Amino acid sequence: MPKPLFTSPLLLAGLAAAALLCGCGRSGPATPSHGAFAVVAAENFWGSIAAQLAGERASVRSIISSAGTDPHSYEPNASDARTISEAGVVILNGIGYDNWAERLLQASSAGGRVVLNVGDVLGLAPGANPHQWYSPSHVERVTEEIARDYERVDPADAAYFERREHALLATGLARYDALRRQIRARFAGTPVGYSESIFQPLGQDLGLKLMTPYSFAKAIAEGTDVTAADKQTVDKQAEGHQIKAWVYNRQNTTPDVQRVNELARAAHIPIVAITETLSPASASFQQWQASQLEELARALGAATQPAANG
Repeated sequence: MPKPLFTSPLLLAGLAAAALLCGCGRSGPATPSHGAFAVVAAENFWGSIAAQLAGERASVRSIISSAGTDPHSYEPNASDARTISEAGVVILNGIGYDNWAERLLQASSAGGRVVLNVGDVLGLAPGANPHQWYSPSHVERVTEEIARDYERVDPADAAYFERREHALLATGLARYDALRRQIRARFAGTPVGYSESIFQPLGQDLGLKLMTPYSFAKAIAEGTDVTAADKQTVDKQAEGHQIKAWVYNRQNTTPDVQRVNELARAAHIPIVAITETLSPASASFQQWQASQLEELARALGAATQPAANG
């Protein structure tokens, strides 16, 4: 057995919880303290970051906070509409990902409300890959923008938000950053397959060779038909051991994905499951991502070890 390259996920909580950020990674309903403003995130991957930046100066609630919920097809209720209407800051992903949140905003024209649309921040329009929380560089960009919006809403606490931004980027995300560097150094160029476009930004950041046709991954993500040619290509990649690992989104296991999972399993290709939203829901963004990176590293290590031994 190869010697593990990465530390246990049990260490993540201690490494990720800088003193300044302690206790602020939760999502879900929260009651504003006196004088605080309310922040609503459409999804908890941005909500976790928003909460860590807000600290005690604001309450943060994420509308979608369960790994059992598909954000693409989510149907909001009256409570969601009321929550957004009462928020001082609203964070949505945009890029065609959470149109339901945009509709709620249009139905509630609150004066003075600050809206952060991630797609607008990144200059991405519908049709682009919406899963930008899997892009480390874009996570940093959005983190900075959330902090700037907090400063606009509460200028008296600008220094407080700046300190929390620095702590999150420099310390809170340190393990997440280190794992990415280590995977890139050891496994760059390794061929992998992936079920949908959610993994593409991270796979590119890690320097992996993404073998799956993007048209296959995009179709799975958008719920459209996969072409026969793409099915054949992806099946052959698994059956012919052209990929060293298969990464799939367990929140979107279509029949096509299930088929490739079975082919990869039969070929003894390591399979890595990832999710669109925090898993578990109580984890912080960085704990969730680091845990998935560790699983990916173990899979790649197991897959490439025989070749290393000759």
